[in-house]
Order: sequence, then structure tokens, then C-alpha cells
Amino acid sequence: MVVNFEFLDDICVLRLEGRFATGQDAEYLRTKTEELKKQGCLKIVADFSGVSYIDSTGIGFLIAIYTSIMRERGGKFVIAAPNRRVREVLQLTKLDTILPMYENVPSAVKALK
Repeated sequence: MVVNFEFLDDICVLRLEGRFATGQDAEYLRTKTEELKKQGCLKIVADFSGVSYIDSTGIGFLIAIYTSIMRERGGKFVIAAPNRRVREVLQLTKLDTILPMYENVPSAVKALK
């Protein structure tokens, strides 16, 4: 799994790649969450176009971002381009009811402007 940041004005796009699965580096994800908090981003798009799979490790990452950015600082957090498998996991966990999903990054960015 890889997490890169891209900044579009006041919006931070998290470019996610790989499998966000148990057994992967949870410490890496905690570090990336802390980096994101230090950047002061309040509008975040998580780009899932490069993610093939997500399980509890990835869900934990999303929840950590949600709680630290949205609830604690009043930010906005949306998901872009999840594949069918990722979308199903988000629906099963009911995260789709609190994290808006968009078909692609441009539509997600537009929604945050």
C-alpha cells in the first residue's frame, strides 16, 4: 500500500495504491495520518482508483482520518473512484452513509469547492 498527497488549492487528494489489508504496515498508515494532520488539510479526497482491496486495516485508516479531520476540526472528507469490491466493503461497514462517494477525483474535488 502506498499513500501520496497531492494538493489542489485548499484540497488534499490522497492518492492511494495497492491493497489496504490486514498484515500490511499499520504503522505506515498511522504515520501518513499524522502527516496529513500536520499539513492542516480540512478538505480531503481519498482517491481509491488505485486500490484493489480494502479490509479492516484500510477501514481503520479511513476512520482515523474521519475522526481527526472531520469531527475534531470540522473538515470535509470524501471518497473518489472506489471499485466494486471497495464500494461493497464501505457499504457493509456503513461508511458509505457518512463518507460521500464520487465516481472520480474531478467530481469529488468539485463537490468540495
